[in-house]
Amino acid sequence: MRVLTGLQPSGKLHLGNYFASIKQMVEAQKSEDMFMFIANYHAMTSVSDAKRLRANTLEAASAFLALGIDPQKSTFWIQSDVKDVLELYWILSQYTPMGLLERAHSYKDKIAKGISANHGLFSYPVLMAADILLFGSDVIPVGKDQIQHVEIARDIAIKFNNEHGEIFKLPTHKVDENVATVPGTDGAKMSKSYGNTIDIFADAKTLKKQISSIVTQAVPLEAPKEWQNCNVYNIAKLFLDQIGQEELQKRYERGGEGHGHFKMYLNELVWEYFSEAREKFGYYQSHTDEVAEILEAGAKKAKEVASNVMEKVREATGVY
Repeated sequence: MRVLTGLQPSGKLHLGNYFASIKQMVEAQKSEDMFMFIANYHAMTSVSDAKRLRANTLEAASAFLALGIDPQKSTFWIQSDVKDVLELYWILSQYTPMGLLERAHSYKDKIAKGISANHGLFSYPVLMAADILLFGSDVIPVGKDQIQHVEIARDIAIKFNNEHGEIFKLPTHKVDENVATVPGTDGAKMSKSYGNTIDIFADAKTLKKQISSIVTQAVPLEAPKEWQNCNVYNIAKLFLDQIGQEELQKRYERGGEGHGHFKMYLNELVWEYFSEAREKFGYYQSHTDEVAEILEAGAKKAKEVASNVMEKVREATGVY
């Protein structure tokens, strides 16, 4: 079964990226045919500075490798290294009803947040459909807010297949209900656009500052505290097994500790959990030639799959 996923290099990776997506990728590559790419074309809808996009792309590649993406087990590449995706994007546009895109929640949400409306933002789901369909993907791990994009890809594929035969596989989405939404420092979904992230590879000072900014209730030190809706607890539990969660719950209920103590504990959890990855990240950041070779090899594998699909698409549509 082929599992495909991509992440935008639109900024530093945070805990939300890891627990909602990257961790599942690392686990999936042990048993599935994992295809994973850095979505730099998609990132252009939010990053317009060339130098920043280039730097973010290489930094994201280093981060994914450091966090456990294994190029020997996964096909790992940069989206723009497989140009077939743009050709398929244009071809699929001919099979995409305007109403389908006008109903896209993501476009409406981003416009409501003040992001400038343009064709790239509007047609984003078609490019995502091209990403999915180009590689014969079976399963697409997504957050709840991305389910509709997979459904749009299915709708486009069905319309194309109805006209030309069974060329595209129909993908299905997969959501891990336990970690579909990771809370940020303000309790809302952790997101760079909300400015509420805890960054994976932050230095010690920055990490402490980010964790210290987590919003908590004002409760006397000696009083018991509610863990169920505590932002600190809801992030900390992601790092803990059942026994660890229960022990932390008892500390909340016992009283005698303030939220500052729990923030210090969370800081220790995060720093220790990513200690090995932090060392690897530093290595890849200083060995960019090695990273480039890994991405080039991944792109070659991805192109082979894409070429087979595009040969059928071109034949079906009459593209010379």
